[in-house]
Amino acid sequence: MAWPEIAGDPRFFARSGPHSLAAVADAAGGRAASSAPLLLHGVAPLQTAGPEEVSFLDNRRYAPALEQTRAGAVIVHPDLAARVPAGIAAILTEDPYRGWARVAALFHPTPPVRPGVHPAAVIEAGARVAATAEIGPFVHVGAAAEIGPRCRIGAGAVIGPGVVLGPDCRIGAQASLSHALLGARVYVYAGARIGQEGFGFAGTAEGFLTVPQLGRVILEDDVEVGANTTIDRGSAHDTVIGAGSRLDNLVQIGHNVRLGRGCVIVAQAGISGSTVLEDHVVVAG
Repeated sequence: MAWPEIAGDPRFFARSGPHSLAAVADAAGGRAASSAPLLLHGVAPLQTAGPEEVSFLDNRRYAPALEQTRAGAVIVHPDLAARVPAGIAAILTEDPYRGWARVAALFHPTPPVRPGVHPAAVIEAGARVAATAEIGPFVHVGAAAEIGPRCRIGAGAVIGPGVVLGPDCRIGAQASLSHALLGARVYVYAGARIGQEGFGFAGTAEGFLTVPQLGRVILEDDVEVGANTTIDRGSAHDTVIGAGSRLDNLVQIGHNVRLGRGCVIVAQAGISGSTVLEDHVVVAG
């Protein structure tokens, strides 16, 4: 069966709007080159956008698609304003991609947290769950764990004993966290493994002797950890992911690693134990 391309399919993405051209331009951090009383109902790529949708152009290689688009409005750099077809509202900003991100979030805001604990969840004695947190089905929260205000824990996730989640964290379905302390607004996507034992052992004549891994994982504010990514806890020092860093899916972080602020680690990269990366380092996959 052929499925038509839909940006923001309502089966999966909540939608707000319609929004006026002026409101969209304001969200984009730009200005509308037209004062037309235009109402916009959604976002879409240049190639598929219709007259009630807003699109954007950031990469000049795709300027031919701009000249052929049927969008109602397009977010562009002022240098490309002349290439916007007649009858289409140009929203001018120095950073179209950032503007697009904000406009997409305007039309498709993150669903609000629904406070409460699902009847199928297990909350062990001594755990503290904020009244404004959302705990999904089959979640297990260990003893002495702390779940902060407005956190959302997806189905089947395991929050180990003593783990701390700061405010506004999101933990995806089937993720597991142990020996970990999370700051504010940390997102851990589905299937990630945080805080498991690091790969530490001593060789002896009789074989390998496991070295106890006595450190923790620290995820600072605004860190995002992609699906099925693994972060080992430290052996004696902590494993630390600096504030604002983004880890893609399928990344491996070894024990004692320290990432600075705003680092980016792309899919299928591995960072060996005890590696130190300074601020704003990018590691390609």
